[in-house]
Amino acid sequence: MSRIGRAPITVPEGVEIEMREGHVVHVKGPKGELEQRVPERMIVDIRAGEVRVSRPTDAKDDRCKHGLTRTLVNNMVVGVTEQFRKRLEVNGVGYRAAKSGKTLTLTIGKSHPVTFSETDEIKVEVPTPNEIVVIGCDKQKVGEFAANIRKQRPVEPYKGKGIKYDYEHVRRKEGKTGSKK
Repeated sequence: MSRIGRAPITVPEGVEIEMREGHVVHVKGPKGELEQRVPERMIVDIRAGEVRVSRPTDAKDDRCKHGLTRTLVNNMVVGVTEQFRKRLEVNGVGYRAAKSGKTLTLTIGKSHPVTFSETDEIKVEVPTPNEIVVIGCDKQKVGEFAANIRKQRPVEPYKGKGIKYDYEHVRRKEGKTGSKK
């Protein structure tokens, strides 16, 4: 049996979880609401303070989706209680991030500033001009928003200029050496 799939999910105080029509799990908590359609063959058992996911058979397809379903439901519970965060660093001379209202503006060496708008699900903070924090309940949307920001100027290996995740390590390369005659 799946080690991840068989682990129970504890539902903290203030979080409501229910199954809706069409095999949709709905989670409501202090930081937001999320809905996720789970595979129909998976059995989601919601009891007081605990959620368990089980599979009907040991068929390969059911085994594959067992741990996935449990992780999706757990991420929803964590998202509506704690929220997910992705930190990005902006490195380079003249490279900076600024936020005004609900708009994130990046000055990253292009001919024009690059802008991103916050959505209802995704919030952006800029604690310093070199740091961007993407916050939201939905782990997938937070990761996708952060990846779209990073995609605008990935870090290059020679000078280390660009946008990278805070945990990311960039292997630096040595530049050209002088010509020998």
